[in-house]
Amino acid sequence: MNILFAASEAVPFVKSGGLADVIGSLPVALRKLKADIRIILPKYEDIPAEYKAQMRTIRTITVSLGWRNQYCGIQQMDWNGIPCYFIDNEFYFRRKGLYGYGDDAERYIFFCRAVLEALPHLGFKPDVIHCHDWQTGLIPYMLRNNYMEHGFYQGIRTVFTIHNLRYQGRFSRELLMDLIGVGDDAFVIADDGLEFYGDGNCMKAALSYSDKITTVSKTYAEEIQTEYFGERLDGVLRKRSGDLTGIVNGIDNDLFDPMNDFNIVEPFRNSVPKKRKNKLALQEKLGLEVNEAVPMIGIVSRLVEQKGLDLIQHVFDEILATGAQLVVLGTGEGKYEHLFQDAAYWHKDKVSAHISFNDGLARQIYAASDLFLMPSQFEPCGLGQLIALRYRSVPIVRETGGLKDTVKPFDETTGEGTGFTFSSYNAHDMLFAIQRAVRLYGDTEAWGKLIKNISKTEFGWDQSAKQYLALYHQVTQPALPAEPSSVEA
Repeated sequence: MNILFAASEAVPFVKSGGLADVIGSLPVALRKLKADIRIILPKYEDIPAEYKAQMRTIRTITVSLGWRNQYCGIQQMDWNGIPCYFIDNEFYFRRKGLYGYGDDAERYIFFCRAVLEALPHLGFKPDVIHCHDWQTGLIPYMLRNNYMEHGFYQGIRTVFTIHNLRYQGRFSRELLMDLIGVGDDAFVIADDGLEFYGDGNCMKAALSYSDKITTVSKTYAEEIQTEYFGERLDGVLRKRSGDLTGIVNGIDNDLFDPMNDFNIVEPFRNSVPKKRKNKLALQEKLGLEVNEAVPMIGIVSRLVEQKGLDLIQHVFDEILATGAQLVVLGTGEGKYEHLFQDAAYWHKDKVSAHISFNDGLARQIYAASDLFLMPSQFEPCGLGQLIALRYRSVPIVRETGGLKDTVKPFDETTGEGTGFTFSSYNAHDMLFAIQRAVRLYGDTEAWGKLIKNISKTEFGWDQSAKQYLALYHQVTQPALPAEPSSVEA
């Protein structure tokens, strides 16, 4: 089974969010299952020099983009035993950051076209191109409409993964007609194709033309087929429901291992006393009250509306009244950055806010915090709660998407469950879950049961990789002819 991952970011090369973690971890797990797995990415300016020095150019080609003919270098290096290809064009990708430029449509349509044009030059023909998010959404569309008549491309199948349905690659109809080189017939108002409320939509094209669609949790796969979560693509997703699968993300257990994490002061696995040594160290480092009896709530997140931060804002004083400490790390919308910065100023012994991206501090928060708060409006999968479970920080989450699939509510009567949950998007429902969690933190027996339950969870990539491999085999198998009906004489 030959698989090519096409994506716009991947650890360890470049990262803006959870997509990069998936592209950096899932291929490693697939390789262990004997798949010939490879990755193709844009060659960004921000890729560290140590990796650029290992890249070698295997071919230079010209890629047509509308009326333009653009240079394209195809470069390769091996990472972790996985061949990685990079699409080189300095005009499009030699700039700081990944996204947010006025010509993002042109940049990523070029990338989609370049991936397909590069395939015959790799010495490798994929059985499946696995595309991720809108930046690669036009690969299935172009493959089906522009390349299938050419012998090399016949038999190649596509899988498209939705990591977050909100970000769709919506651009003007005129712009996409120019860049893709299509006419009005590509924008017929229907469930299929590019048309989207008078504009064009790269993700919609992928949903219409991919052979199979996946998203990153079972519950999110169900939610996005409803009007509330569907971001105006729910009709297309319902039409393709038979080809839509939810496969929960995993984490790299070697990368996130509290027994072997040089960022933390005390290695631990299931020992509560050893974990609390990390809390005491972080309390002292951040200027909080140093007291292991005080529960610490961690938040490591993008500080944006999707993450449910308005709920926290609404009951902030009541959260502090529980006696818990709050340690926050992240960047995002100014109003939420200021919310936590102001709280840290006025409550120096209870709140610590760090408006930055700091992987080392993030791991210290996971290791030190007793509770980890994720009250998201929606959460396709979420990695924070999985890392928290790995570091034995008990999640407090809203029952949505991957949070619902990975955190089971704790039942004091049966002693079952791995965290604290609430269902309605309501600040006081969240507050009640926090108050309950803080109360149970003081119950040594109940807390011990919680940690024991968490110790039995497993969210590495192995199981998810097996599901993806089964899906690849399914999409590449020709449909079997129907059995002839037997008729008795």
